[in-house]
Amino acid sequence: MWVDDPMFHGWENFYIMAGTAAATFAGLLFVVITLCVSLAATPAARGVHAFVTPVLVHFGGVLFLALVLLAPWPSAWPVALIIGCNGFAGIGYAIFVIRLVRRLNFVSLDLREWTAYAGAPVAANVCLLAGAAGLIAEKSFAPYAIAGAILLFLFVGILDAWDMTLWIIGNREMPQESPTDSAGRPRLHAGSGRSITAADVTRRS
Repeated sequence: MWVDDPMFHGWENFYIMAGTAAATFAGLLFVVITLCVSLAATPAARGVHAFVTPVLVHFGGVLFLALVLLAPWPSAWPVALIIGCNGFAGIGYAIFVIRLVRRLNFVSLDLREWTAYAGAPVAANVCLLAGAAGLIAEKSFAPYAIAGAILLFLFVGILDAWDMTLWIIGNREMPQESPTDSAGRPRLHAGSGRSITAADVTRRS
């Protein structure tokens, strides 16, 4: 038996699927890390660390939330407190990631990439805080806010992992053709402009 609250009735399968997906993607992320061996001795390794770790945190966070919500709690209050603390910690971590990325002087992100790596995680954590407050106030929107945060974490994690994988593959095979921005700094992700796309990777292979 999981959270004994009428608001959560019917959500069990959703959290099971979300937790399973997060665990699967986290495992696949370790496969992506093995592609970074050739970049270990280059400055790009710092960029890989700055962007891969938050993705792992997103997937780990979804798995954690799913386990919390599926645990046999006597009421929704403990769940609300845990989710609320998770939301505050997540916002703090998102600010840390933003500062970390801004210190990478060889990385240039466009608006879409900043949204994926900074804006979306902050929005997801705000949804968690709203869901926690809704649980305490016994509002019916609470499960939907929590589910929205989980979906946002999952899809942002998938997008960020895909961008990182394309960049790693492209720079490992043809590092001299790494795309740059107007200031001459190499771009780290497959965003707009002359970034590496799936078609580029296919042609090179």
